[in-house]
Amino acid sequence: MAKPLIGITGRRWSARTLGSHLPKAMQDLTFDLHFSDYPRSVALAGGLPVELTRDADVSGIVERMDALVLSGGADLDPSIYDALPDENLGPLEQDRDTWEMALLDAARERKLPVLAICRGFQLVNIVFGGTLHQHVELEEGVGHPQWDVSGRSVTHEVHVVDNTIASTLFPEVLGVNSLHHQTVDLVGEGLVVSAVAPDGVIEGLETPDGSILALQWHPELLTAPDRSFEWVVREASARMQRGVD
Repeated sequence: MAKPLIGITGRRWSARTLGSHLPKAMQDLTFDLHFSDYPRSVALAGGLPVELTRDADVSGIVERMDALVLSGGADLDPSIYDALPDENLGPLEQDRDTWEMALLDAARERKLPVLAICRGFQLVNIVFGGTLHQHVELEEGVGHPQWDVSGRSVTHEVHVVDNTIASTLFPEVLGVNSLHHQTVDLVGEGLVVSAVAPDGVIEGLETPDGSILALQWHPELLTAPDRSFEWVVREASARMQRGVD
């Protein structure tokens, strides 16, 4: 059987961010940025990774995909969940917000498996009507924004909730990395909490129908092949076998 196509979202930045690495003639261009650990993780799990661009019809893209990975990135625009911006809010990418929310809507319409990571985790919560704490400091709780530590390092534990998708993939206590300064406040309607840090910060969410697995940490930077990527590839393969449109 053919391997499933797993679409992966990414960033879009101005070429000016590369500074002297590009000639002046290219400074006004933009580039799509896809960290290689995402497609590598999909490939190691047995899927065919497809790095998505926003220069195409969303429904057309999703019709060709067998699953979707919402990757990490910039802070989400707080106006989406009717909040005023915190003074510590990072740079926003509103066009990416709009694009990824449309992708998620289309994926849900087709009942595609969705793996949502870090920013993607937060996006899922917002789409389901939840809200975010816009900033936490390193000294708060277990210390979530570990910007000065390698993303491949485990920095704190999470406790996995029984009878969830996450509990079928991970041990009861799991070491994770921490590359976020925002956390879930109000949980989106209908979402199930599947993992929690010792300080109470929610680290895992999922849907009761088992179609969406959302993780606050970055599994693509940890031990490979990662169980969450194996999950999304396995679910996509099972969907293909069932011949679901």
